[in-house]
Amino acid sequence: MKNQIITVNDLMQQDYRYQLAAPVGRQFHPDFKPALTPKEMLQLGVFGGKYMTDCRDEFPASWFKQARLCHDYHDPELNFFGVNASQPLSEWRRKGWIYHEDPRGWFQWYCRYYLGRRCPDDERQIKRRRAMRRHLAQIIKNCHGGDIHCRRKQRQALLHWAYNVIEL
Repeated sequence: MKNQIITVNDLMQQDYRYQLAAPVGRQFHPDFKPALTPKEMLQLGVFGGKYMTDCRDEFPASWFKQARLCHDYHDPELNFFGVNASQPLSEWRRKGWIYHEDPRGWFQWYCRYYLGRRCPDDERQIKRRRAMRRHLAQIIKNCHGGDIHCRRKQRQALLHWAYNVIEL
């Protein structure tokens, strides 16, 4: 797929194009080591199942097999930990977290990065993900190993950032 041009036409972007510059799932920045693929995240349950419902054509169909999705609304019950750990898109915009090429936010950036797109926002997004480690440290400090019910909201938030917190 390297050097392929992807054209996006969904509810949030029309005729947006990007080129794949790296092989799928490879050649990541040395500081970016996600524990979960986008497919694994969708299967586990992230973003209340609503996040990727209108943009399936952009990504491999295999990502959506067994994905926990809800086309009509954000349903926290579809999240792996069964809790809402998301802020509304309006809050992401207010805080300046949205890059203009990825109007859905970090997970959209990650899906495109995983496919092989590289863009000027890569380093900022990688730094944002790394900043989430503080939540990982709190889980490790305050929870007994294997207790997945301890700090479920923090765990779900970390899952949204491709951290595998299920086995902690």
